[in-house]
Amino acid sequence: MQIKEMMSLVEHLTELRTRIIRVLIVVILTLIIGFVFAQNILLYLKQSSTASDITWHVFSPMDSIRIYMLIAFAVSLTLTLPFILYQIWAFVKKGLTKEEQVATLRYIPYTFLCFIIGLSFGYFVVFPMCIKFTLGVTENLGLTQTYGVAQYFSFMLNIIIPLSLAFELPIVVMFLTKLKLLNPKLLNKVRRYAYLILIITASLISPPDLISHLMVAIPLFALYEISILLSRIVYIGQQREQSLSQVDYSVS
Repeated sequence: MQIKEMMSLVEHLTELRTRIIRVLIVVILTLIIGFVFAQNILLYLKQSSTASDITWHVFSPMDSIRIYMLIAFAVSLTLTLPFILYQIWAFVKKGLTKEEQVATLRYIPYTFLCFIIGLSFGYFVVFPMCIKFTLGVTENLGLTQTYGVAQYFSFMLNIIIPLSLAFELPIVVMFLTKLKLLNPKLLNKVRRYAYLILIITASLISPPDLISHLMVAIPLFALYEISILLSRIVYIGQQREQSLSQVDYSVS
């Protein structure tokens, strides 16, 4: 028995190593793509309305390399995300029923879509608010606006990436509800604590004024309520399937 368990463990570890290697290969390839298009992306971002009035500077010889790495990383993360999710699904699917396998596989495109929506919301809505706020503070203090390009993009990614991940909340909740690890009753019960966490998150990634906090917090609240609604839909479907299976079993 122990030999079989050891063989099973070795097989799982071997499969995990194989999938990690595949992910690393794709990450490297997408990083190369990111490096190829980094200059064009940089020029596009520089010409956008958010950064058109800002002069970027480099404060060290490594800043130009760092900015290439940041852009390449962002491109790689965006392009690799569906493949990473598929590899995770392929690794855990043996522990799922066929119905659960099909259901969870369907989540992957929606996960990527939610990530893109969060990315767009962060860049086109939240980030311009943050830049406008910081520019206003700089002008009120009578300071000269000098921005390091590496610091500028680090600031931007620190806002956009957390928001992009936060927009995955409805899909994660649906997935965990499908696996019966969450249910709408529990989500309703912890709503006040979830709202507190979302308010803290909004305050960390938005300018320190009430309007900006609300403009970030309200979409996060909406995401949580959508998550509860989707969880309820999945939960009701599970209850209906369970009741039908019990009726079929009693009839047979």
